[in-house]
Amino acid sequence: MDLRSTLVVVGGSACSFKLLNSIIRFLPTPVPAREKAWKWRNISTSLAHSALSGAWAVSWCVKTRQTGFYLRPQMVEDLISSHSMLSHSLVAVSTGYFIHDFLDMAFNQSFRWSWELLLHHSVVVSCFGLAVTTRLYLGFAVMSLLVEVNSIFLHVRQLLLLSGRRNRPGSEVAAPCPSVAYMMTSWLNLGTFLVFRVCTLGWMARWLAGHSEQIPRYILMMGTAGLSLISTMNTVLLYRLLRADILTNTHNTSKSH
Repeated sequence: MDLRSTLVVVGGSACSFKLLNSIIRFLPTPVPAREKAWKWRNISTSLAHSALSGAWAVSWCVKTRQTGFYLRPQMVEDLISSHSMLSHSLVAVSTGYFIHDFLDMAFNQSFRWSWELLLHHSVVVSCFGLAVTTRLYLGFAVMSLLVEVNSIFLHVRQLLLLSGRRNRPGSEVAAPCPSVAYMMTSWLNLGTFLVFRVCTLGWMARWLAGHSEQIPRYILMMGTAGLSLISTMNTVLLYRLLRADILTNTHNTSKSH
């Protein structure tokens, strides 16, 4: 795609996710989530993006593994300059989503509660924007979108919490028992976190270090700073998940016994 077509895809993607967010407004919302209707719509839209981009990225990786980077065999060796229409479109669509989500949070949520994600989205839009406009590092950008596989379960977990389905109906207030759906989602969330976040970010750091001589200094600094920031945020997120879903459940089980 040329620059004009790329900008059209990015803008169209942002508008499409905004439209999806508006449509969700008219769909049934669980009673417990109605007090946080904006958050329900925001997370539902994010879930749609995670499902789309996660499946797209995995499909891209499977095809590249089976055929030597589908339609572009040289991408096996070159994640910098070589790209395909599939990879370019995926990164452009995701860039549009992150622009939409940034604006959605900026206009509808207090900065006190959204600054972490606003910072995250700023880094992602900057890096993805560079990739889609220059048509460089698109293979690397697609690999980073593998983290969206984990985001699917992360968003489902959030929706279960908002809808009041964390605990089994009738469980004791003093020692609540997590529902089967929440427990399965929690373990899948933690498992995919390790595989698709920790391993992916580790691979990205290793790739950057191994190709530092082939990358312009300012891009290397940009990538290193962004990756360091996102890795730090993911470490904090993992701690919060472990504290909420593992340590708390262990404490409640001991207390009930």
